[in-house]
Amino acid sequence: MALNRREFTQKTAVAGFALTGAVGVLATAPEALAGDERSHGGHGEEHGRGHGHDRHRGLGYGPLVADPDGILALPEGFTYRVITRTGVTRLESGEFTPSNHDGTATFAGPRGVTYLVNNHELKGARSKWEHPVPLTEGLVYDPAAAGGCTVVEVHRDGTVAEWVGIAGTSTNCAGGRTAWGTWLTCEENSDLAGKNGMTKDHGYVFEVDPSDRRANRDPRPIKAFGRYDHEAVVVDPKTGHAYLTEDASGPNGLFFRWVPPKGFKHGRGRLRTLAADAGVLQAFKCIDSSGRFVDDLSRATRIGTVYGVDWVDVPDRDARTTPVRKQFADGQVTRARKLEGMWWADGGAYVVSSYARAESPGAAHDGQVWFYDPKRRTLTLKVLLGVNAAPEQDGAFDGPDNITVSPYGGLVIAEDGEGLSHLFGATDSGRTYPIARNDLNDSEFTGVVFSPDGDTLYANIQDPGIMLAITGPWRRQPRG
Repeated sequence: MALNRREFTQKTAVAGFALTGAVGVLATAPEALAGDERSHGGHGEEHGRGHGHDRHRGLGYGPLVADPDGILALPEGFTYRVITRTGVTRLESGEFTPSNHDGTATFAGPRGVTYLVNNHELKGARSKWEHPVPLTEGLVYDPAAAGGCTVVEVHRDGTVAEWVGIAGTSTNCAGGRTAWGTWLTCEENSDLAGKNGMTKDHGYVFEVDPSDRRANRDPRPIKAFGRYDHEAVVVDPKTGHAYLTEDASGPNGLFFRWVPPKGFKHGRGRLRTLAADAGVLQAFKCIDSSGRFVDDLSRATRIGTVYGVDWVDVPDRDARTTPVRKQFADGQVTRARKLEGMWWADGGAYVVSSYARAESPGAAHDGQVWFYDPKRRTLTLKVLLGVNAAPEQDGAFDGPDNITVSPYGGLVIAEDGEGLSHLFGATDSGRTYPIARNDLNDSEFTGVVFSPDGDTLYANIQDPGIMLAITGPWRRQPRG
């Protein structure tokens, strides 16, 4: 059912959003922690920044301190530990950790173990990469493809194990954690069999179970979610609807919703049983407060902008002749440049658009974070980053990518922009502050996520492929 102007105005009024640009409240994660300050060190070798202190009680944790080891700058009182590193650490099977770490999620395991499922964004033939994901027997989709996921097991005593969760997939970028304890890994590449050496079709989502290795055997794509350049996915635990982003251009990508078939119940391994045409795949269409169609999210220039959302059925989700985003004419759907990471919290989905330039019809920007409220069918702009004039300097941020909701309030965002790369926080009013800086190289940060207990922030430096665990005096951040 289409959302008309009157319904949109009523819904946004009930939601507490003003159409004149007032900012909606960003709540905390479902497992939000109390307002105590925590300072828990990790195990093994740590790289520190002095001792914790109480000087920085405002926004953030104070200025970043350069790393004498040349890897990660952190605020005073914080430390980091290298968990995996391509070409250095090894899998249980003896091969080196694969390269190009990307989207990551954490899961609570038995006896204090933390599982992390780590994407490896490796595109094209295996011969192109020194450290592809190993072709572990029974876990391979396409033996020609280099990508996949590894599962990292971190014990309380600091010991680490790593093994393959899925292999033979392509360009595993982001994905999403499910409410039933699995990881959905997304292929940001839609090569058909026969292209670039591939032996099977790509452009799908796959499910990986970190706690049951047998469940990962004989990988099967979730074709019901469509075939395109997937970036991230989240699932509404109440309705079972899945929301998916597409990182594409020419034309810009789309934000999707998948509605499950009647009677379908989510759970471990259930998605792989779906028929290719199960449920309904739809792309979003936004309207503004005057009822006007919004062609691209770059049209929004103020934090607090609220759009109403309708959903339009995708004609051909497997897109064998025409890419999904090209199946819609102008005026049918809303687009955005580089729709990237997502995170489900506060009853909805946080969605990133990394930047807009000449390819977009609206204003140039260096990043947006939106919140989609499925109950009210509204999309609200939470964070807006202006064009960064000096990306090689500390200060402003640009190019948000992977994202998580912090148990200490607000968002934590991985930067994939120009110049310096950071992890940074954002409050409910859109104010930002630094958390970490890549002192090793100019590679992007990826896979930002907290441990299940909230003590550790994990993140990756994508190239060469380093997983880091950050600990320190985390505390509640101001809401404004």
